[in-house]
Order: sequence, then C-alpha cells, then structure tokens
Amino acid sequence: MAQKLYVGNLPFTATEDQLRELFGQHGTVQSAKIIMDRDSGQPRGFAFVEMDDADAAIQALDRKPFGGRDLTVNIAKPRTGGGGGRW
Repeated sequence: MAQKLYVGNLPFTATEDQLRELFGQHGTVQSAKIIMDRDSGQPRGFAFVEMDDADAAIQALDRKPFGGRDLTVNIAKPRTGGGGGRW
C-alpha cells in the first residue's frame, strides 16, 4: 500500500518529473504532485509524493540537498478541518 510523503523546502524550479526521478531511486513512485498557489499559479515550495517504500525515501532524502535547498521529507499528515474562505 502506498504512503503519502510531504516534501517541503522544494526549490521553486523543481518539476514533478524531477521528483519522480529522485524518489524513484528509493522505491516505486505512484504519484508526485507539486502544490501550486491558486491565485498566482506559482509553486508553493512543497509537494506530495506517494510511494511504496516511504521509509527508505525518508531516510535517504530528509535534510538532503536538492536544487540548492535541504529537503524536508516525512509522512504526510491527514488534513483536518476546513480551509476557510477569504470572507
């Protein structure tokens, strides 16, 4: 069963293909999704990666440099509550 990972401190130039390649070195990647700002359309600097062997990827990639920044990699926490609106 795939686990969802939170990947933080991503360089804004990172692509989903680069994430698949990086995490694919440590297991089978089911999906990789960079989160974009809904107003500007620009990357928000974090992503979610689903893969089979999450523990190996966490150990190998957490606090490791990628694109000039040290990644934060851990198990994604489930969303709680609503997102709230502007009003």
